[in-house]
Amino acid sequence: MSVEQELAGRTALVTGAGRGIGEAVVHALATRGARVMATDLASDGITALERAYGGQVTARTLDVTDSAAVDAAVAEAEDSLGPLDIAVNVAGILSGSPVARMTDEEWAATFAVNTHGVFHVSRAVSLRMTGRGSGSIVTVASNAAGVPRTNMAAYAASKAAAVMFTKCLGLEVAVRGVRCNTVSPGSTLTDMQRGMWAVGDEEASARRVIEGDPAAYRTGIPLGRIADPSDIAEAVAFLASDRARHITMHDLYVDGGATLRA
Repeated sequence: MSVEQELAGRTALVTGAGRGIGEAVVHALATRGARVMATDLASDGITALERAYGGQVTARTLDVTDSAAVDAAVAEAEDSLGPLDIAVNVAGILSGSPVARMTDEEWAATFAVNTHGVFHVSRAVSLRMTGRGSGSIVTVASNAAGVPRTNMAAYAASKAAAVMFTKCLGLEVAVRGVRCNTVSPGSTLTDMQRGMWAVGDEEASARRVIEGDPAAYRTGIPLGRIADPSDIAEAVAFLASDRARHITMHDLYVDGGATLRA
């Protein structure tokens, strides 16, 4: 079977699907033949995906911080699309405050989406997948989970927690045929990335990301480019496919060499 149809007959749930990496993941899965429930807190992006793919993509608004809503969405996905074969945790938010000025609310909100949301979705789908003896869960984390970043403590810590949670879940469910992996992007050209750049200074901001900023203790990107969301989505699609059938509890860095795998 060609890669283009390697997910034909499979069903998937994707969170944070309305834009950026999540949107690219929906495209990657759908073009490989999967039926996808695309979820996001905002409806615009996922509604556009539903229109673009017809009955192959179903749009549903979802707040991943609400465990009851997550359980209901998973149940609906299985009722309408069939048993879920794939779940991809992409929903995330970024806190850009230094620790000394970070509020309790900012810290809690970051963990509510980036960590608790991963827990809610993964718990709901893994319970069903283990009963069937198969399934793939992929969590999109960040290379910031493994390398410190200035002004990103909440984001980095929440992503590190999500990585370790996914590995622990993978260990628990491996015996039941369910695989759990993470993809850890570096700087990727999304709205979240642009939100950290100076207004009207995108070219210079991108150059600083690629070349590195010693003042922020940050390495550059050896491959000399900022990732496109599709670069991350391709890694997700691989881990969700049978080509990765012997891979679990793995953290795949897709960052152009930025972290030097430190």
